[in-house]
Amino acid sequence: MTEVHRGNMMELFNRGRPVRVCAPMVRYSKLAFRCLVRKYDCDVCFTPMIIAADFMRSAKARDSEFTTNKTDRPLIVQFAAKDAQTLADAACVVSPFSDGVDLNCGCPQRWAVSEGYGACLINKPELVKDMVRHVRNQIDNPNYAVSIKIRIHKDIRKTVDLCQKVEAAGVSWITVHGRTADERHQSVHYDAIKTIKDSLSIPVIANGDIKSMQDVEAIYELTGVDGVMAARGLLANPAMFAGYEETPLQCMWDWVDIAVEHGTPFTCFHHHLIFMLERISSQPERRVFNNLSSTSAVIDFLHSTYGYKMTLQWTAVASFLYVEIAVLVILCLPFISAQRWQSIFRWSIWNRLSQFWNKGFLTMIIILIVLFLDALREVRKYSNADQSKDAKLHPNVFDHMHMKLFRAQRNLYISGFSLFLWLVMRRVIMLINQLAMAMSTSAALQTQAESANKAAKKYMEDNEKLKQALTDGDGEGENKLLKREVQRLTEELKSSTDALKKSKSDLDAMKKQSEGLTKEYDRLLQDHQELQNQLDSGDKKDN
Repeated sequence: MTEVHRGNMMELFNRGRPVRVCAPMVRYSKLAFRCLVRKYDCDVCFTPMIIAADFMRSAKARDSEFTTNKTDRPLIVQFAAKDAQTLADAACVVSPFSDGVDLNCGCPQRWAVSEGYGACLINKPELVKDMVRHVRNQIDNPNYAVSIKIRIHKDIRKTVDLCQKVEAAGVSWITVHGRTADERHQSVHYDAIKTIKDSLSIPVIANGDIKSMQDVEAIYELTGVDGVMAARGLLANPAMFAGYEETPLQCMWDWVDIAVEHGTPFTCFHHHLIFMLERISSQPERRVFNNLSSTSAVIDFLHSTYGYKMTLQWTAVASFLYVEIAVLVILCLPFISAQRWQSIFRWSIWNRLSQFWNKGFLTMIIILIVLFLDALREVRKYSNADQSKDAKLHPNVFDHMHMKLFRAQRNLYISGFSLFLWLVMRRVIMLINQLAMAMSTSAALQTQAESANKAAKKYMEDNEKLKQALTDGDGEGENKLLKREVQRLTEELKSSTDALKKSKSDLDAMKKQSEGLTKEYDRLLQDHQELQNQLDSGDKKDN
């Protein structure tokens, strides 16, 4: 037992909704099951009923009957007692490790009643009052809760009287199972619970036939209680307080992990699963499951019947791995050339996706690295665990731990290969594009070289023809003809040049003559102007 922080239990009743409580159940509401229901919105858990006298008498009884840990809070330890001091002593022992103690005043079993425990105490209100006062006086923590759990009398006035007396003694709250000590499967008397609630100023918790959240809400509305306590409803569906109508498969797997981690005996482990599967399995499946005799057989049955425990993320990673393998196989097909792949990569759809390619690639790299590291952590956890001691105490645990190690290694391989193939696939696509570009460049260069070879060959052939023409006799005759033609053209050019010179001389003469005529014209025009001026002056004198 490890001492934990002490809180104030009564603050739970100020949340504006009924407190959800896991009932004390012999053999069932032990640490492993309490850890399970706490994962599914259970507010308070009770231990199984512990006989206070045996608890104080034997250290072995204390170690086996009461186990807890730091996460097991808030926790109420229920004792069966018949004298005040024994109850107070037991409460002092467990007070550093719990948030309260509860006195069982409702167990109807014959052995308990004959020993002076349980339901017979509802007929001894003074004794119950004295036991509550003793515990309250000897616990130095004022926030430590002291409660009782009762059944009702046929005459409800006796129950109200009992409750009022223990309220005066300082009880923190009262849990009321709405049946008498003689009733087993009869209807719960919720009207009696409401009467008790209306008669007290302390919190009251209702118990009896609570099997779903609809029952919780209905009883809360009907009785006005401050909390509800479930027993068989939680056994059948530990996730009930989280709003599940039946046990979810994840809750079942959580129980497997928690039970194995805590070393829960096979009988208890098996029975809890029997309760959980009652509503979700068929009769033939239950018949087979109920006859299983080992933890490994139970887990194998669950895997084969309800699917392998492979989470959604690892299913997605495995699917991604298969897709990568298929893509790489297709990319490596020998009859699809690199140029054809390049033409496929140039489709418009790839252009639209290319803007997201780099971001998507980096995102997948990060995700796969995180998953790889998580799987590596799991492998190291289960590889380094010292299982030798647990294997001797709980032989079936060893098989399950090996199964968890195998699952972790599987996840490690899946994530590792996915990461490796993702990098390989990106590199293959880059190499295909580079190969296609290199092949296209090579083809263009080859075409250019062939064209150059053809041109060079043609020039060589022409050169050979010219050489041959120069060396042949017929070539000399042709040269003479060419020389004659050149001479004739030269003579024509000379005569044309002479004609051009003569024309130029004539042009110069005409130009000189034109200049003379122009000068003569200017002189005559000047003389005409002078004569005109003289004539104009003579006319003026005559006038």
